[in-house]
Amino acid sequence: MVAARGPPPAPAPPLPPHKRSTNYGYYIPMDGGGSMLTQVPDTYPAGLGEPINVIISAYSDSAVLQNNVANGGLINYFQSFGFSTECLGQHSGSDQAADLGDGNGYLNETAVIRWDYGDANLGTCQETVEGGNHFRYWIQNGQTADSGAIFMATSYEMPIAEQHNIIVNGYNLGRDWLVGNATAQSTILPSLNMTNTSTYSGQTSFNNYTYATTATYVPGLLQNTSNGINHYQSVAVNGLNAIDGLVAVLTVKIVQQPGSNTSGAGWSNRPARLMWTLLAMACAMLASLL
Repeated sequence: MVAARGPPPAPAPPLPPHKRSTNYGYYIPMDGGGSMLTQVPDTYPAGLGEPINVIISAYSDSAVLQNNVANGGLINYFQSFGFSTECLGQHSGSDQAADLGDGNGYLNETAVIRWDYGDANLGTCQETVEGGNHFRYWIQNGQTADSGAIFMATSYEMPIAEQHNIIVNGYNLGRDWLVGNATAQSTILPSLNMTNTSTYSGQTSFNNYTYATTATYVPGLLQNTSNGINHYQSVAVNGLNAIDGLVAVLTVKIVQQPGSNTSGAGWSNRPARLMWTLLAMACAMLASLL
């Protein structure tokens, strides 16, 4: 007698993607085949990219890492130090893509955020026309490296009449001026003197949320180079490379929020930031003449 045979056993379910460990508050993109340079379309020569030179660490408060305005989220944090979403919600300029080594491959930026010249609602329209500090950002949230950290490609651009080219030393300056605003510094940060021991901290506020930001400059994620950098011909200054190889890592904590015992609200640090920006604009104009 032949024994009856049942259906073949079902195949075993696939193993979950391997998730790398991190001790930094982010996963290093290169460990997963990614890059700290963006992909920029139609560069000359072809294949140039722009540096991802700021990271908001996953060690920040979870509310800050949420990509929204509500509950003190990421957009509200950006607005606390003078940046906001694009003019009237309309995207201008070409997209750039980044591979954060998280399994998602190359993705276009989540959004472009621009300096708002003191007006969180309409000020980015002025930045679009006149130029200024701006950044693109991506969220590291793929299955193989889901840190939730925010990766930002920051630079200071010229007016639209000059095709939004990057000012002299504009990648380093854009990073440092962003850090200066995020940490409410009263003076311009010394970009040419930044090292891997540079740290800054301070508080900013918006919509009754107050954020404490600590910035630490980290080597090794980018190179000190002009090779492969978009606008390398015009950004490099006085024999120095287009980028200095440092990445500013921000850790952000919400220290006051609606309902807590606080007497300060809204733009508590806004006047200082505006003066800081006027100084930055003067430096930018001076740098463009070098």
